[in-house]
Amino acid sequence: MSIVVTGATGHLGRLVIESLLTADVPAGEITAVARDREKAAPLAALGVEVRIADYDRPETLTDVFRAGDRVLLVSGSEVGRRVPQHTAVIDAARAAGVAQLAYTGILGGPDADLGLAAEHKVTEQLILDSGLPYTFLRNGWYTENYTENLAPVLEHGAVVAAAGEGRVASASRADYAAAAAAVVTGEGHLNKAYELCGDTAWSLAEYAAELSRQTGRTIAYNNVPGETLLGILMGAGVPEAMAGLLVDVDKAIERGLLVGTTGDLSRLTGRPTTPSAETIAEALKA
Repeated sequence: MSIVVTGATGHLGRLVIESLLTADVPAGEITAVARDREKAAPLAALGVEVRIADYDRPETLTDVFRAGDRVLLVSGSEVGRRVPQHTAVIDAARAAGVAQLAYTGILGGPDADLGLAAEHKVTEQLILDSGLPYTFLRNGWYTENYTENLAPVLEHGAVVAAAGEGRVASASRADYAAAAAAVVTGEGHLNKAYELCGDTAWSLAEYAAELSRQTGRTIAYNNVPGETLLGILMGAGVPEAMAGLLVDVDKAIERGLLVGTTGDLSRLTGRPTTPSAETIAEALKA
């Protein structure tokens, strides 16, 4: 039996493996599934077994899983292609007879009312239909979704969004990774869904104020209509479909869909979630 992490070279997958090792899971009991062996080399150097497979090539997944494995399916990053990609993983996991299939979905699950949720909803239903023991990790917003895009904010001295006064209960990727590690190593998590989000919700006006405090500069929050933001994003080179989804997320924030503070995340990790100010500080040092 192994703990198998798909998408292991991505931001979240890599952090899950780090969390497992920090939790004293022997490297030999961890399997990292990746598309690129070269990118997975740092994981192999840690003693983790690397298996090469591609969500887009179901035949490569045939021998990835073993009976009794605990599997974390890290959702694909290619919006619009995720349902067939996830289907390939689910089919392979079912054929192997894995003991658990955990999946990183989106806050709200079947009730989530935003465009980015559509493929996650379908995937959850596919997992339910598979009959596999499951755990749904319905991840909220990552603070890094903002802090990894600080360059234009600092250049123009403004956080530009269409979220109004809506609030976001975000957490760091490391928080979500630690929760995933807890679920695939612990007991009592089968056939459960967790709504994961930060302990504290904040507004984009507060985010701009925190940036101002930490940089010593005036960073404003410019709330703009969705159509205006769409044009700004497309003008910056974001494809129209993705730009539309990002505007839709802002509107979901304005409607309060990402504000929930359920406490599930901190309960799973056994510690408070990372304050947004700390993630901002780390990004400014980078």
